[in-house]
This record gives sequence, C-alpha cells and structure tokens, in this order.
Amino acid sequence: MIQAVVLGISEFLIAVVVFILILFLASAIKIVPEFKRLVILRLGRFLGVKGPGIVFRIPILDQVIWIDLRESYFDVPHQTCITKDNAPTDIDFIVYYKVVDPMASVLNVSDFKGAAIGIATTTLRAVIGEMMLDEVLAKRDEINNILRVKLDEVTERWGVKITNVEIREILPPKSVQEAMIKQMAAERNRRAMVTEAEGRKEAAIKVAEGEKQAAILKAEGERQAQILKAEGYALALKTIDEVAKALDEKTMKLQYLDGLKVIGSSEATKFLIPMELMEIVKDWLSKDKGKERGGGGPEP
Repeated sequence: MIQAVVLGISEFLIAVVVFILILFLASAIKIVPEFKRLVILRLGRFLGVKGPGIVFRIPILDQVIWIDLRESYFDVPHQTCITKDNAPTDIDFIVYYKVVDPMASVLNVSDFKGAAIGIATTTLRAVIGEMMLDEVLAKRDEINNILRVKLDEVTERWGVKITNVEIREILPPKSVQEAMIKQMAAERNRRAMVTEAEGRKEAAIKVAEGEKQAAILKAEGERQAQILKAEGYALALKTIDEVAKALDEKTMKLQYLDGLKVIGSSEATKFLIPMELMEIVKDWLSKDKGKERGGGGPEP
C-alpha cells in the first residue's frame, strides 16, 4: 500500500517536472521573423539585439522586447494653429516612420509614439505660426517637408527614421471658407465668360474667313466670266472681220439699206444717217442721171 502511494507521488512529480521543462523550453526558444528583432535585457542590462531566426534566452533572467522594423504610422489629431495673420486653422496629419536602430528605440525613449506626437504638434504650431493663411493653404507640400525634416532631427537619437509626413486636412475658419466659396464661384463665372467670349471670337473669325473665301471665289468667278466674255467678243469680232473681208460692195450696200429700214421703223424723230449711206445714195442718183441722159439722146 505504501509503495503504491510512493509510486503515485513519484509519477506525479515526474509529470510536473516534464511539464515545467516543456514550459521552460517554450519560453527559452523564440523564432524571430525577418521583419522583427529581439532586444534582450539580462537582469536589467542590455545584452544585445537578436534575430532573425531561432533565438535562445534564459527565462526569468532575460527580458525580451519585440521591435518591428517595418514602416508604420501614427495619426496626429486635429491641432488648432494660429497663422501669422492671426487666423485659427485646424490641421491634422499622418506621420510615417521606421525603426532603424532597435537598441536606441528601447533604451533612449520609453514611449516613442507619445513623444513623437508631442514634438509633431509643437513643431506644427511653430511652422504654421510663421506662415500666412494663404501660404498654409497653398504650400501643403512645403509644410510636409519642413515637418518631416524637423521631426527626423529629433527622432534620430531614438533610432527612428521619419520617412514621410502627410497633412490630411486643413480647416480654415468658417468666414474664410465662405469667402473662398464666393471667390471660387466668381472665378468659375469669369472663366465661363472668358470661354464664351473666346467662342464668339473664334466664330466671328470663322465667319469672316468664310466671307473672305466666298468673296475671293466670287471675284475669281467674275474674272473668269469676264475673260470668257472677252474671249467671246474677240472671237465674234474676228468672225465679223473675216466675214466683212469676204463681202463685196453690193452686199455692204444692202446691209446699210436694211439698217436704214430698221431705223425708220423706230419711234425716234431724229435719225443719224451714216456717210457711207449718203455715198450709196449719191451713186444711185448719179447712175439714174446717166440713164436719163443716155435714154433722152435719140428723141427729137
């Protein structure tokens, strides 16, 4: 009976010892990924930075602090800043950072995010206080760069690199916002009027160019018509001249008499008789007189 009790106690103790060994090994062995590091303090003293891979530590004696080397960020809530022209402005922004020295990030600062937010707010107020409201609204990138440089100068001793600062929102006073809205509306109206005026100008230019082209084409058409008309007149005169050269004297006289007939049929009271017609009449009269003289000789 006593042996059975002793055997049970011994088995229980062995089980407890095995369990403790398992817990000891589990806490002594750490697997550190590539993007993390372990800062080990042994009895409160800095031992070293371990990782990546398998890391052994002594439980109870060694204190382990995990450090993430990946880039991270924190938000800085709305901060009311007074500009150089005494305009209260609410600004909030995001700070991106990365741990480059795990030892310094543990030994040189207790709460990095809290300290960084405090420095960021004071730096922001100092930067905005030296700028006019219009500059704050227009030079966001410049403010981001100034904040990044000044924050990085402070956090360098903490083993932290400030990679970027981005202002998320700038809220000027309501009166300034209303003035900006009115200014924006006026600017849009001005642009609309300018666009309309430019459209009218281009339309007038197009119409003028069209009228100019039409006038040029019309003048060209009239010139071509005059040329063709002149060529027709020249051809007609040439034909008349050739026909006139082929006519004999009798045909010309008949043409004059036909013209005289046309003149006599008009309602005019005055007539202009060409000299050539008078010569024809004289020729006829002289011929008639010759006939009368020749015919009257034989009579008694």
